[in-house]
Amino acid sequence: MIGRLTGVLLEKRPPQVLLNIQGVSYEVDVPMSTFYDLPAIGAHVTLHTHLIIREDAHLLFGFATEMERQVFRQLIKISGIGARTALSLLSGLSVLDLQQAVAAQDGTLLTRVPGIGKKTAERLLLELRDKLDLAGVTFDKSTAILHGSDVLNALLSLGYSEREASWAVKQIPANTTVSDSIRQALQLLSKEKK
Repeated sequence: MIGRLTGVLLEKRPPQVLLNIQGVSYEVDVPMSTFYDLPAIGAHVTLHTHLIIREDAHLLFGFATEMERQVFRQLIKISGIGARTALSLLSGLSVLDLQQAVAAQDGTLLTRVPGIGKKTAERLLLELRDKLDLAGVTFDKSTAILHGSDVLNALLSLGYSEREASWAVKQIPANTTVSDSIRQALQLLSKEKK
């Protein structure tokens, strides 16, 4: 098993990166949460990895944190959740967002992720309830979801993709007002495009 890779970042093509390790380049699929935190091309990077071997392919998945990798491993153990769906979940939600949704047993946050319907969300909530570390995780639905969805909807209506908008919303502190959140998100997204 390949558990960790450290090397020079050669290419970034969402959701895949190319990592050169002593002359051997590895194609690694990463969630968008990891992708957005990657340094510039040519910099050294370390990724926690998970290797899946199938008859037709060897698939390598990379994560910025050990916690992301652990959650990925829990997700792919669930019936009907493959590696691509797990990667999509971690791209659309942070580990904390996922923990909060499971703690609150609220599937609406999960159904915002492309490819996750109501039944899949319910199965995820049921299966993950005892598998994710939920100690100390609290969830105030009235503020967090409504606040995040207001900002997300505003960004989507301005023409940003769901991926860009979700990333920007996650960067903003939870106690920020909606109007300030939108302003900060727009500033973050304009910096990303440069």
